[in-house]
Parts: sequence; C-alpha cells; structure tokens
Amino acid sequence: MTSEAPPITRGQIFGVALGNALEFYDFLVFSFFAVQIGQCFFPATDPHSSLLLALATFGAGFLTRPVGAVVIGGLGDRIGRRPMMLLSFALIGLSTLGVAITPSYATVGLAAPITIILCRLVQGFALGGEVGTSTAFLAEAAPPEKRGWYVSMPFTGQGFATLSAGLIGVLVAALMSDSALSSWGWRIAMAIGAATVPVGLALRRTLPETLPAAESVSRPPPLRSYAGVLTFAFLAMLSGTIGTYVLNYMTTFAKATLGMPSSVALGATIAVGLGNVVGAMLGGRLSDVHGRRPWMIWPMLAMTLGVMPGFWLLVGHPTATMLYAIGFVLRLLLAIATASAFIAVTEALPMRVRSGAVSIVYALAISIFGGSTQFVVAWLTGVTGSPLAPAWYMLASALVGLTAMAFARETAPAKAAASA
Repeated sequence: MTSEAPPITRGQIFGVALGNALEFYDFLVFSFFAVQIGQCFFPATDPHSSLLLALATFGAGFLTRPVGAVVIGGLGDRIGRRPMMLLSFALIGLSTLGVAITPSYATVGLAAPITIILCRLVQGFALGGEVGTSTAFLAEAAPPEKRGWYVSMPFTGQGFATLSAGLIGVLVAALMSDSALSSWGWRIAMAIGAATVPVGLALRRTLPETLPAAESVSRPPPLRSYAGVLTFAFLAMLSGTIGTYVLNYMTTFAKATLGMPSSVALGATIAVGLGNVVGAMLGGRLSDVHGRRPWMIWPMLAMTLGVMPGFWLLVGHPTATMLYAIGFVLRLLLAIATASAFIAVTEALPMRVRSGAVSIVYALAISIFGGSTQFVVAWLTGVTGSPLAPAWYMLASALVGLTAMAFARETAPAKAAASA
C-alpha cells in the first residue's frame, strides 16, 4: 500500500479521531443517565419499564449501523473519503444535539420519544460509515513507517472519550440535585459532546483526499475475494467489542454486584479510559517498530490468562484500588491487541474496498455484540448467580480473538517485505 496523499497535521488527525471519540462519549453518557432519560421521554408507572424503554431506544441505533456501513462506507470507496467523513460527522453531531434539546414527554407528548428514536437511528446510520472511512483515510495519509500510529488515533480518541464521559458524569451528578439532573442536568453532558462537532467539521474541511481518481472509477472486486481477511477482521473485532463493553460495564458491575458506592464505582470508567488511551498509543507505536502480529498476539494472550484471576481478586477484595487496577490493566492489554489487529486488517485490504469493508465488518461486530453485551452480562449474572459471569463471557471472546490473531499474517511494511 502506497501513501501519496499530502502530509496531514496533528490538528487534522485530531479532527478525524473525533468521530470515533464522540461515538464512545455518547454511549457512556447515555448509559450513565439512562434512568433520567427514561423518566424524561418514556414516563411509566413502573420506573423499571421507563428504564427499559430508554435502553431499547439506545439499542435502536445499533440496528442502522450496518446500513450506514454499506451506504457511507461504500460511497467512501467510490467518491472519496473526505466527503463521507464530513457527512457522517455532521449527521452524528445533529443527532447528538437532537437528543440534547428535544423537549420532554410532558411538554410535547408522543413527539418526544419519536424524535429521540429518530435521532438514534440517524446517529447509528452515521456511525456505521464513520469508522471505515476515517480509518481508510488515516492509513492512506500516513507515512508507511507511521501507519500504525496514525490508525491507532481513533482508538486513542475512544479512550479520551471514556475519560471525559466519566469525569463529566461524576461532575454533573455531584453538582446537581436529583430533580435537576432528571429535568435538564443530563442534557448538559449531551450538549458538551455536540459542541465538539463544529471543531471536528472545521478540521475535516481542510483534509486532502486520499482516494485517487482512478481508484474511484474502477470497479471494486467482490468482498468475497477477501473472505479470509474479513473473517479475521470480524473475529478480532468481536473479541475487542465484547471485551470493551464488558470493561465499560465495570461501573455498573461495581455498584450492582459488588455493592460499591457510586462515587467509587464511577472511577472505574476513568481507569478503563486511561488504559484505553495508553494501550492504543502503545499498540500503534510498537506495531510500527516490531510488526503487527506480536503486538496483537502477546497482549491478547496475557489478557486471556489474566481476566479470570483479575475478576476473582476483585470479587474477593472489592476495594477502589483493586477495581481501578484491574480495569486499567485489562483495558491496556485489550487496547494494544485490538489496535494492532485493526491496523493489520486495514493494511490487508486494497484501497478500492477498504472503506466499505472495514465499515461493514466493524458495524456488524458492534451491532451484534456491542448492543447486546451489557444485557448478556446482566442476564448471565442473574441466571448463574455468579459475580464472575462477566469474566467468563470476556474470556470466551478473548479465546476467539486470540485464535484468529494466531493465524493472521504480518502486514507491517518492513516486516512483510522481509518475510516475502
């Protein structure tokens, strides 16, 4: 894969990474304030029903991701990365703002939940195409020796988003009364996310196009031609998705299962976010130096071996230090492995199908497993009565990912050339 695009600045890289960051920020903020959002838009005599309706509405966004992956990701391979990145980010921003400013059910009646559902569907559609187009752009804009570092930036953005969501969630909850939080306080956290969109759009407008004109008019080969790469991609992303969402569940797990106070439990989000930031940057940098394979296989093996002992220690010694340390270390290892694997997938796919293929595989993994992981974990915990249920689910997914990574070929330019 060659890189003939003009060099891009750090600010432009930041603008590209913002899309993936906003995805995770929105997910976590919605999770934090699901009770308040349910009360605002889905009033019911039973508070549990109100919460379930809010969570179902959030899950609706996962349904349209594959559609967005096919449409936006596919158009990214035909008319260019830049216009599709502008479109997806604008739609993400509008839908996030829509959730923040929609009046309550008490004010406008049925129009409120309908508007929220539409916003979530549009947001899911946009996010479905965001990852593939932005990843393809970064891979093509990067110097070959820094490709891993560039492509790891969206994952680093996820970590910063997790950190930000945790800090803002704690702050808003601490500074407001329950009534103010339910009425309008949660909207502040949503509006902060939407406020980043003009910055991201302004930076994205300055981006060069990395898809050559000849590539945009040539007929792309069918995706079945890359069945092996796509199978590896799906299994690696399945593993990364389940692991990520189990670790994002740590705050709820600490409160509901371990009985830890909310002020302590919310700190898990910050620890997990920090592990994500450090791990993604390490995965990108180290895989540029030593190759993709070692930095997806060894950290994933370490996480596979450590997840059960880690949760066992946490259940036996539910302290803040144990919670934060285990969340940080597991997320660090997972981020190194999944960032390296994602880079390998991007390099293994040719330019003519890269945006669409990455979008589709990522959207399917997120839609199937991202949308269901927290429900599955809660269900397994209830059915088995075991507080180790999240660890078993994460272990099973890690074994799947580790097996796929063991059979992946090396794609880092220097290492691949040396082994050819």
